[in-house]
Amino acid sequence: MKTKSPIFAVTSWIRRQPPKMKVFLAVLSGIAALLFLRMVVEDHNNLFVASEVVHVLGTCVLTYKLTKEKTCAGLSLKSQELTAMFLAVRLYCSVVMEYDIHTLLDTATLVSTLWVIYMIRFQLRSTYMEDKDNFKIQYVVIPCAVLSLFIHPTTNHLLFNRICWAFCVYLEAISVLPQLRLMQNIQIIEPFTAHYVFAMGVARFLTAAHWVIQLFDTRGRLLIALGYGLWPCLVMLSEIVQTFILADFCYYYVKSILGGQLVVRLPAGVV
Repeated sequence: MKTKSPIFAVTSWIRRQPPKMKVFLAVLSGIAALLFLRMVVEDHNNLFVASEVVHVLGTCVLTYKLTKEKTCAGLSLKSQELTAMFLAVRLYCSVVMEYDIHTLLDTATLVSTLWVIYMIRFQLRSTYMEDKDNFKIQYVVIPCAVLSLFIHPTTNHLLFNRICWAFCVYLEAISVLPQLRLMQNIQIIEPFTAHYVFAMGVARFLTAAHWVIQLFDTRGRLLIALGYGLWPCLVMLSEIVQTFILADFCYYYVKSILGGQLVVRLPAGVV
């Protein structure tokens, strides 16, 4: 009789648990990861830089897929367009408000994202799953724009710049939704697309970890530094939402990789 691997036994046990237990285990795992990062990483600002580097690497995976495999099957053009939109706005804010290492990283990510959009729209249009990429992006862009008009930073910068800053924060939090909808429609995700989405999940987690750890390290003073009103709370909420949006997919991705599968299979109803 073949002995089951410990990994298979653990994943099978998790799969049998009720939804509330799965949520508890996910939260517990997140807390453990935060504590580990807090102990290992000395300068917690590096977590934010690391998240942007992971985003760049994820986009490089897409570049390889489009160049070598000559197909954009499984990729959401709408997610790429939302990503380019928030990156362009964030790059503008970075130039006029900060101009540091984040400016360089955002520039690299924006250029590569625009190249991906070009490839999907023109060079590889025949392989684009347009009928599956059916998320209505106006349902997220318009609410983000309206919300940013009313809830934005209270710094000394120009009002327009502060509204732009808020808009890119809100839009980034939900920019991956069209990609998740497409994957929900097809349910079988090939390796390079899966690697890219997983990289986005890691990047989102590192960003959220940066803010949460900073919040504890400053004993809450970080919220005061961000301004007053609802803006500090929405910044934190946006970062956490980004992570939880991708949590389900990341679980199935890790499960597939550990199980030696080349593709990620999503059960109905996931993401």
